[in-house]
Amino acid sequence: MGLWYPKDSGFELKAFADADYAGCHDTRRSTSGSAQFLGHRLVSWSSKKQKSTAISTTEAKYIALSGCCAQILWMTSLNTRILWIGHIDIRHHFIKEQVERKVVELYFVETKYQLADIFTKALPRERFATLLPLLGVKQMSPETLKELQDESVSE
Repeated sequence: MGLWYPKDSGFELKAFADADYAGCHDTRRSTSGSAQFLGHRLVSWSSKKQKSTAISTTEAKYIALSGCCAQILWMTSLNTRILWIGHIDIRHHFIKEQVERKVVELYFVETKYQLADIFTKALPRERFATLLPLLGVKQMSPETLKELQDESVSE
């Protein structure tokens, strides 16, 4: 398996973020997951257990969104550093500020289109197999790799 980065993909920065609320049965901590795309190319991804125990699904998702926003800001060279923020209201204001400054646009994504799910929880085989190509992951047999290389040389 591997990632292939075609030349003809755009440069729009898109990201997906999600969290599984209290997914760890031992600590009740949630897992944040995110994926950032430049055009159709996956360029950054993360799966990380949250440092604190969220008291709601909303808080767990804000924590995931905050980390994703920090990654987007870093990727856009704003040199914004986000240290761990321990209160949901501060996270909320940080995200709101980025939206107001039009650095980040937020959209609701239905579960079936939520690419970050693969980084937050165990998925059924069919769902996992569906998400892999949407992330740009391809089966890289020697024959496939040769075909992809030939395609890029001929363009």
